[in-house]
Amino acid sequence: MRGLRQSVPSRTSNHRAGLGPLAALAMLLLAGCAGFEPLAEPDLATPAHYVDTAAKPGVLLPLEWPSVFGSTELTRLVHDAKIDNLDIAVAGARILQAEAQAGIAGSGLYPQISGDANASTSLNPGTLQRPDPPFHSSISHSYSLGLSASYTLDIWGKNAATLEAARQSAVQAHYQRDVTTLATVAAVVNAYFDVLAAEDRIAIARDNVRTADRVLAAIRGRLSVGTATALDVAQEESVVATQRASIPPLEQEIAQQKAALAVLLGIPPVALTLKGGSLAAVKVPRIAPGIPSELLGRRPDIAAAESGLKSARANVAAARAAFFPSIDLSARGGLESMALKTLFRPDAEFYQLTAGLTQPIFDGFNLENQLANQRGLYIELLQTYKKAIISAFSDVESALVAVRKTSEHLRLQMAVVEASRRAYQISEQRLREGTIDIVTLSQTQSTLFQAQDQLVQIRLQRLQAVVSLYQALGGGWTRQDIAASAPGDGK
Repeated sequence: MRGLRQSVPSRTSNHRAGLGPLAALAMLLLAGCAGFEPLAEPDLATPAHYVDTAAKPGVLLPLEWPSVFGSTELTRLVHDAKIDNLDIAVAGARILQAEAQAGIAGSGLYPQISGDANASTSLNPGTLQRPDPPFHSSISHSYSLGLSASYTLDIWGKNAATLEAARQSAVQAHYQRDVTTLATVAAVVNAYFDVLAAEDRIAIARDNVRTADRVLAAIRGRLSVGTATALDVAQEESVVATQRASIPPLEQEIAQQKAALAVLLGIPPVALTLKGGSLAAVKVPRIAPGIPSELLGRRPDIAAAESGLKSARANVAAARAAFFPSIDLSARGGLESMALKTLFRPDAEFYQLTAGLTQPIFDGFNLENQLANQRGLYIELLQTYKKAIISAFSDVESALVAVRKTSEHLRLQMAVVEASRRAYQISEQRLREGTIDIVTLSQTQSTLFQAQDQLVQIRLQRLQAVVSLYQALGGGWTRQDIAASAPGDGK
């Protein structure tokens, strides 16, 4: 009985030993599945309205929004920039690369088929046939035609997930080009307004020089009759010189802004011609921002961040699928013969069919770390997506405040200019009457000149705030379903 009792555990141990590899494989699969925690989802709440703004749906902005400013030259510049800007061209090239990568990723879902044709002639030395002479060399020929095919069954969806990740990257590249286009258009508009502002400031400075010269002539006239002093003349000469000295920096600014515009248009500065004009002739549109939830479908950077998140999610799915067995099918067949004349006989046919299963068992924790890396990237892009949404809301809020406050500032500054002009006119009249001192006149002159220059700068700030609001609201862009047209979708 003791021997029998000893023999029973022995047989059981052998049975367990036979099932050992299968049990270990099952345990690894179960352990891998248990480690596949669900991914976090975006949980960002959308505010009901913007600060100090009623929650009313907004009107969709025109995609060609620069035309609302009423400048045909600006509209032409924006049109040219969309065609010739080099940053937009670079973004377009990245789309081509991303679409090609999607096509490469999609190839794993199809069988791989290749053909081959071989012909060979071999001279076999007679010394290999026998040790002693006579030796007789021989020539052998071989000919073959064949086809090879292989296919990996995508049971666990690894190849499909890899394709989806590449497709979403291609979609993201499309959105990134839209982001670049919007930023380029805004840069062109702002640079053009900078040129107009500098031209306005130069015109004001030159007009102030003429005014100061007229006053200087009057003071010199009083000096000749003894009612003014050399100090009075010197003070007014200082005013004239100050106004003249303000012109070269403004001319420099115009040249530099034109050079910046040329870069945005993809041309050398010498090829750029501008008619210019005045900021006062630019129309200032009113914009309804709408409700914050509309922004999610009107900002290309949010759409790009979302596509990047979808790509990362698909990469996590592919990393998960790598834990499971891989089943490969292959086939090879064709014709093979030692003589060309018998190559196409039925007897020359051959074929080979193979099926293989590969299951990762231990790879130094490579697969685990690959999955952890993809999960970490997903978490990073999830936070990037949230930040893109919050930043979009912040951009709109900042632009709304800027538009509102610069409009108020402009209105108040216009009142400052009007009051300063009246004070100066009275001072100049009293100077001619001899009832005012030169110090008071000089002060009213400087106040008027500074107020006029400041008015132009505030008008520029207001227009730039409007441009920022257009950009923050997406510039008329709307999300389109371009994912269906991305390569790798079976088309």
